[in-house]
Amino acid sequence: MAEILVLGAGMVGVSTALALQARGHAVSLVDRGAPGRETSFGNAGIIQAEAAEPYGLPRNLGTLWSFATGRSNDVTWSLRGVAQMTPALWSYFRNSAPRRHAGISRTYAQLTARATGDHAPLIEAAGAGNMISREGLVQLYRNRAAFEADAADAERLRRDYGIRHRALSGAEYRREDPALRADPAGVIHWSDSWSCNAPGCLVHAYAKLFASRGGRLLEGDAASLAQSGGGWRVTTVAERAEAEHAVVALGPWSPRLLRSFGYRIPMIYKRGYHGHFASARPPLRPIVDMDNGVVAGQMQAGLRIATGAALVSRTAPADLRQLDRGRAALSDMLEIGARVAEPQWSGTRPCLPDMLPLAGAAPRHKGLWFHFGHGHQGFTLGPTTATLLAAALDGEESDLSRALAPGHRF
Repeated sequence: MAEILVLGAGMVGVSTALALQARGHAVSLVDRGAPGRETSFGNAGIIQAEAAEPYGLPRNLGTLWSFATGRSNDVTWSLRGVAQMTPALWSYFRNSAPRRHAGISRTYAQLTARATGDHAPLIEAAGAGNMISREGLVQLYRNRAAFEADAADAERLRRDYGIRHRALSGAEYRREDPALRADPAGVIHWSDSWSCNAPGCLVHAYAKLFASRGGRLLEGDAASLAQSGGGWRVTTVAERAEAEHAVVALGPWSPRLLRSFGYRIPMIYKRGYHGHFASARPPLRPIVDMDNGVVAGQMQAGLRIATGAALVSRTAPADLRQLDRGRAALSDMLEIGARVAEPQWSGTRPCLPDMLPLAGAAPRHKGLWFHFGHGHQGFTLGPTTATLLAAALDGEESDLSRALAPGHRF
């Protein structure tokens, strides 16, 4: 048994703590706030079993031009933000080339194929089944040509990865989901994905499970991490906690902390927003509006509309253009009522240029471990990559864990 500090109590950090605890280790989970209140709080709440291939950077000039000119609602950007991320974006662009992306996808698909199965025992043990729907999600299209092209690609994903789906006409799907106000051109229903009506609450439930099994939840600042003899220490409100190992699971804050230890980890920071709205007739399943770059799904707080990516500096003020556009565009398909009064949330997806998360030992510091960089899929993949990291910490390696290890990547 080893003593281990896990820094960061989002989905990835809490899952890490649970996986290490399950192997008999004494784990302390450290965060400056309550579990699940940062990036994990505000996502679309989907465990995306269908996401076998990570989001690459488009290489089509027409799509890139629509991003550059602001015509697309999928991506907004600022000159300062893009300038700060240029080296990482260039590497991301190169890794999005078809051959490289295909190789990355072969690894990535092995992770997403396990996602719901790795969440399932935690959901049951945490008593969180009432938060979960197993009805899948839908991609909704207004453009018939785009629908037909993506339906053909969905068939490829079925052949290559066994991902189940249905391609339906808009009229067919509208009969199934009476929340729709009009017939879209078509809908792709991915049936293996799950959704959660309170993502932050699910993370909190996992953290309570960790505590009930003897884990320690400590309030502290990860920036205090320092080497201590043969191990690591961090200062918390209650004590100075020390352990043989420390796992950095701080999502977008991880590179800043690790810079002080000499690691230069390039990252693309994709900011997203959400808002909740009254809805007399919420959709049966979460809807990805493929024409307008937003996701809509029913949450405990109301109908959540979540945005795509804003490539801006970490200190940029809030800009709700994507959320406002998305709400207006969705109104032709869904009845959307008044905005729920709440503080405006935003969060940052921590995307690495090679689109794979980091999960493994730091190259130059004994007992230091990286577990971050999940991009859009931290909520989906937290338990899966946590299981791989916990095994690696115990000296058990596989081809998959080696693919995620930091040593050959940074």
